[in-house]
Amino acid sequence: MSLDVVVVMDPIGSIRIAKDSTFAMLLEAQRRGHRLHYVLPGGLSIADGQARALAAPLAVRDDPDGWFELGTASHRGFGPGDVVLMRTDPPVDADYIHDTQILDVARPAGATVGNDPRGLRDLNEKLAALRFPQCCPPTLVSREAAALKAFVAAHGEAVLKPLDGMGGRSIFRAAAGEPSLNVILETLTGGGRHLAMAQRWIPEIAGGDKRILLIDGVPVDYCLARIPQGDEFRGNLAAGGRGEGRPLTDRDRWIASQVGPEMVRRGMRFVGLDVIGDWLTEVNVTSPTCIRELDEGFGLNIAGMLFDAIERGAPVAS
Repeated sequence: MSLDVVVVMDPIGSIRIAKDSTFAMLLEAQRRGHRLHYVLPGGLSIADGQARALAAPLAVRDDPDGWFELGTASHRGFGPGDVVLMRTDPPVDADYIHDTQILDVARPAGATVGNDPRGLRDLNEKLAALRFPQCCPPTLVSREAAALKAFVAAHGEAVLKPLDGMGGRSIFRAAAGEPSLNVILETLTGGGRHLAMAQRWIPEIAGGDKRILLIDGVPVDYCLARIPQGDEFRGNLAAGGRGEGRPLTDRDRWIASQVGPEMVRRGMRFVGLDVIGDWLTEVNVTSPTCIRELDEGFGLNIAGMLFDAIERGAPVAS
């Protein structure tokens, strides 16, 4: 059955198609004969109790010289047969939250929304990992600079980060006794107003920060290790990391088995786990990436796996 795939994403004209996972999903949906609709930035609304989108018909092609064509935009209400891909990047700010609340109204009208808007609000990508403490390195979340400083002292070295960042932005590596530690903590907490996270330094980052993709709680067989380059300690591709595909280890699969059922229960259909060494560090639910790199490296069709799952319908949590 042909579906109406409605995508809420960052401006399509500014994406890098060679690395954009949302674009991979759109190519696959179009290949299957589904109709594509691109929601113009800021185009979600509610009128007379109905969730709507200001959306344009969309056609895509895998061509860096011209990868999309838009038709004339018009308002359309959400209803049965609509599959909504909510794929805008963080920050999860007030505007993002309000968009998820509009998509909550779309669901009772018959639209399928992935990932579930309630989960997008509830699962901060840093804090969500801490729901699985058996998988995580020692971690502290606090507004108190003294407590965070004591954590660094106890572990000798730690990574310090805000709760609302992405792409490796505003992440610090700090050692006990480092002269700049007080300034780092003051900056991250806003002088005690904001929560910050401290995690024990994991030396295995030298071998890469692995991105493991889950589809309906089941891991793809390969992950992308993002390896820091030069004098950079961050592996994020946005911070200059080099991507290297690898098969999952037994520990990777165990972590996925711990996280997957809860993601299914919450309607998180496409999830990215960040794993360094043996430790889970983040659970990414807003706009997980790395489809195109893994497809190219291993001859996969991860977007095809996702649409197989979408066409089967929502899984039942065990």
